[in-house]
Amino acid sequence: MYCPKCRSELVNGIIGDLLLTKHCPKCEGEWISGRNYQGWRSERPAVVPSRETIAQNYHLPYTPSPLDAKAAPCPECSTMMARGKIALKQPFYVEHCLTCGGIWCDRGEWDVLEQLQLHTNIPQIFSSGWQAQARASHLNALERQAVIDKVGVEMAQRVFDLAEVLVQHPNGDFAAAYLMRRFDRDRS
Repeated sequence: MYCPKCRSELVNGIIGDLLLTKHCPKCEGEWISGRNYQGWRSERPAVVPSRETIAQNYHLPYTPSPLDAKAAPCPECSTMMARGKIALKQPFYVEHCLTCGGIWCDRGEWDVLEQLQLHTNIPQIFSSGWQAQARASHLNALERQAVIDKVGVEMAQRVFDLAEVLVQHPNGDFAAAYLMRRFDRDRS
């Protein structure tokens, strides 16, 4: 069996908590057969990460492999693999064969999936609902960073805290509208 990214011969490997893989010694990617993944996964509780888990890890220091941008055929059945985006500040793609169920992780991706608590439920990454949620979380993180960049960390935290209070209040929208009217009036 050959690496779908660099065509080197894959060797036996193990990642994480005793998950058997085929490892590429050249690019350090990991092929996880669908059968091995399902067996490994059935012995562990599926953890469904919260939005907060992913949002809190948005700035996770990770540099994707240079080969991450390359689409690839499945090393088991040669079907082109689907790509699921992990929307961090430095986004990357996990590949999944929809025919045989195998998963390809480029160098370091498995470790990030573990930190994000996605490793026990990788197929969810490829659902349209999860991808929509990931896009929304990514846009929210960009918006929060823009607020921090414009008003500074301390003021931004006060704005975020007030927003949380207003969202929880039954008439919070009225208070938010007041703030907007106040800005319009005072800036005119």
